[in-house]
Amino acid sequence: MQFEDAVRALEARQPEHMPGPSLDRIRELVAYLDHPERTFPTVHVTGTNGKTTTARVTTTIACAHGLRAGLYTSPHLTSIRERFAVCGEEITEEEFAEEWARLAPVLEVVDGLGHGPVTYFEAATALAFLWFADRPVGVGVIEVGMGGAWDATNVVAGEVAVVCPIGMDHVQQLGPGLVDIAREKAGIIKPGSVAIVRSQEDAAAAVLRARGEEVGATLRWEGEDWAVADRRIAVGGQLVAVRTPLATYDELFLPLHGEHAARNAAAGVAAFEALVERALDEEALRSALADVRTPGRLEVVGHAPLVILDGAHNPAGAQALRTALGEAFLWQRLHVVLAVSADKDLPGICGAIAPIADAVWATRNDTVRSADPDEVAEVCASLGLEVRTAPSVGAALEAARSGADEGDAIVVTGSLFTVADARRALGLA
Repeated sequence: MQFEDAVRALEARQPEHMPGPSLDRIRELVAYLDHPERTFPTVHVTGTNGKTTTARVTTTIACAHGLRAGLYTSPHLTSIRERFAVCGEEITEEEFAEEWARLAPVLEVVDGLGHGPVTYFEAATALAFLWFADRPVGVGVIEVGMGGAWDATNVVAGEVAVVCPIGMDHVQQLGPGLVDIAREKAGIIKPGSVAIVRSQEDAAAAVLRARGEEVGATLRWEGEDWAVADRRIAVGGQLVAVRTPLATYDELFLPLHGEHAARNAAAGVAAFEALVERALDEEALRSALADVRTPGRLEVVGHAPLVILDGAHNPAGAQALRTALGEAFLWQRLHVVLAVSADKDLPGICGAIAPIADAVWATRNDTVRSADPDEVAEVCASLGLEVRTAPSVGAALEAARSGADEGDAIVVTGSLFTVADARRALGLA
């Protein structure tokens, strides 16, 4: 089988409508595959914002400490291969095709068991488990696709869970309220596990606390049990100190911008420390954090004018973007290329960005879910912003660069799909 054929077969499993909450299909899949997800311990990461960065940090730390760590994330920016990596090396096309050839007959069997056809994400998750078992890996760091309790990844043992900040997102699937969303995400906290919990709103914190008591898990809270103890701006990122239950790690260089990135990194430190149950090697930790990369998260891809890509797709993410931009960058005028999915809180996203934006290019990304540019423009204009529309992210980015001076900045945001379009337009794909 060829890689292209495998990808086409996977893409054919994109559902027209999301199926109801069920782990039946993925449970059948891993059972037929002889449970590859049980061949390695796991750090399981959920939350509304910060999951991918936290997962990347945890994996990089594990690898620096001599463990072969598998990382499974979503979505991808350019290639499906980005979702599967071991110590920074993405799955090859040959490996992907080989694992799909093993998986395909089992998918057909499970399709016919009466639970409905296996979905795209379920199939991709099973492939990750297979590949990690075949490598083999010493630990798997698994990012939840959406929610937690009913997410396909929730068949892992989850010796350590990480719960990043929970907010109002995916309300149609997980809501309608914050308590409902928190209950879904709390579902990854397993009996006897350790959960590393970022700061939460009171209602979400109460749900997580109740889940911990219900299953006998140990919850370690940001600010109480672990924290960013110090943070200073540095060239190309920031210097942070992280306090954990077992140590304080000082003068760690993190090549990411923003307080939210520092706190995500601290969660990764606390998570790996919880997994190995000992203080970390400071030199290995220092090396690991200096190597962390998070494409599409405050990613600088151009200068004069400055061009930054960020996948903020909800109000909390947009607020974090706004704060980090003001802290880490200088500009004369800020031009925003904005394309948002139609089911997102458009007024909330625009409202968070509006105070620092001088001009907005409202556009659409290359997905059927993208909101109409005229709707985006209308919301931005209602906030007093100078707004133009463009038919695509590439066209909007080209227009913004043409109209910007060398001292200006251009931020492309609203969705990781928007970031992916920008990367293709810039020849970074």
